[in-house]
Amino acid sequence: MNIVSIIPARGGSKGVPNKNKRLFLGHPLVAHSIMYSQSSNKISKTFVSTDDLEIMQISKKYGAEVIERPANISGDKSTTESAIEHAISCMEEKPDVIVLLQPTSPIRPKDSLDKALDSFITQKKDSLLSLSPTHNFFWQLSENVAKPQYDFMNRPMRQQMKQEDIRYIENGSLYIFNTNHFLKHSNRLGGDIGYIIFDEDYSKEIDTEFDFIFLELLGKNLG
Repeated sequence: MNIVSIIPARGGSKGVPNKNKRLFLGHPLVAHSIMYSQSSNKISKTFVSTDDLEIMQISKKYGAEVIERPANISGDKSTTESAIEHAISCMEEKPDVIVLLQPTSPIRPKDSLDKALDSFITQKKDSLLSLSPTHNFFWQLSENVAKPQYDFMNRPMRQQMKQEDIRYIENGSLYIFNTNHFLKHSNRLGGDIGYIIFDEDYSKEIDTEFDFIFLELLGKNLG
C-alpha cells in the first residue's frame, strides 16, 4: 500500500504573518509536520504544497518533496482540498492513501501517526480524523434565545462526566483518507469515518499570535 503525506503550507497568512516559516520550538513551524510524517515508516513520501520560495527551501532541507502551488489556489479563500487535488495531479504515481497534516497543529502525541494508520488500515475505513475531548458546556443561539446543549439543572462536575456526555472537537491535526474516495467526493472526510483521540492538550491550533505563544509554552511543558 502506497501511503504519502501532504502538508499544505502557503506563504500568506494574515493572523500570524509568515507563521509557516517562523521558528517554533527551535524549528520552522512547517518542519514539525514534516518530522512527524517522517516518524512513520509506513509513509513513503512527504510532500509540502506551497507557493513560497523560502518554505520550499525549508521543506527540502528537512527532507520533504516540494509541490509548487499555483497562485490561483494559494489565496486566503483557497481551500485545502484544492491544494490536495493539485498535489495528487503532480505526483508521478497516485497513492492509495493520503495523510493530511496541517502545520498549524505542530504538537501531536508521540507514536500517534502509526496508531492512526494502523486503525485506518485494519478497520478498512474510507477516512479518519483526530478528535479531542472538550469539557465545555455548549449553548446554541437562535433568534435572541440561548438554548443549552446540556442539562443545566444537573450540571455535572468535570470529573463526574459520563463518557456519553463528553463532546469531541475536530482538532485539525491529522486526517487520513483513501485517495480514490477523495477524488470522487473532493472532501477529506466521507464514507466510513474512523477516528483517533488526542488528549485535550493537543486540541489547539495556531490562528493568532496568542495561539503561537501559548502553544510554544505548552510544547515546552509537554516535552
